[in-house]
Amino acid sequence: LLPRSESKVHFGFGAREENRLEDELIAQRRAKMDQWASAFPGAAPDRFDATASLAQVCEAHKYWDAEALLAAPVAVRVAGRLMALRKMGKLTFAHMAAGGARLQLLFERSADEAAYAKLSLLDLGDWIGAGGTLFRTKTGELTVRVASFLPLRKCLRPLPEKWHGLADVEQRYRQRYLDLIMNPESLERFRARSRMTSAVREFMAARGYEEVETPMLHPIAGGAAAKPFKTHHNALDTELFLRIAPELYLKRLVAGGMPRVFEINRNFRNEGIDTRHNPEFTMMEFYRAFACASDLMEF
Repeated sequence: LLPRSESKVHFGFGAREENRLEDELIAQRRAKMDQWASAFPGAAPDRFDATASLAQVCEAHKYWDAEALLAAPVAVRVAGRLMALRKMGKLTFAHMAAGGARLQLLFERSADEAAYAKLSLLDLGDWIGAGGTLFRTKTGELTVRVASFLPLRKCLRPLPEKWHGLADVEQRYRQRYLDLIMNPESLERFRARSRMTSAVREFMAARGYEEVETPMLHPIAGGAAAKPFKTHHNALDTELFLRIAPELYLKRLVAGGMPRVFEINRNFRNEGIDTRHNPEFTMMEFYRAFACASDLMEF
């Protein structure tokens, strides 16, 4: 389903020339990464202690104006992916992103000229950690005046060029991680889905339903006329089917003495694929004893 297909940078050339240029960019990024050990003691650590997430920093200080931040300096340590880097002589502005939030950084050559020169070893897409104090620029943007920074991980493949973005629909579906990096609306859709699933769980639990897990490997292909995936269990030497629906096991739990059960589960149907139909998908199924169809319709 998912053959190897890497991101391409749009230069306006043919595919072969595009691949050659991308290979050159990857080689340049590897060369920069090789210099990290000597340029940044402690680079690429196993962990980085941030004082708060980018979203928390932005939320906590969104109403602080420039005067308030100047009167009561706020020190922060933050981490994220480098999404923009704009050099302006003795100043460099950058944006880092993580978890759906973005925060501007300001690097000043006057603060540490040696460290400022090392910015050339960073590329867009790299993960970095930075420490400094918050302030607002003349345009009112919340910004960290960087006192120190540390590369955390190298992004070896160049991100899609920002003016073209990631517009190819097939590539967006096959490389979801790239879609999430480049398209904030996709990231927000994934975050909304997570919140929706949590809300469903809370709704069911508040009404006395118990969440359960049932087998994914079935000896009988239940689930109406849907076509199953087949597999072989070596230890038992038997043919099994990937779950089409969880109903048979959920009904057994009700019969066993659990009157209200539900499961948010992965199901598999070997029937085709497009942008709205996936061979594996999530569904919720629930059962309730001592109730009729009208009760469930109302529920």
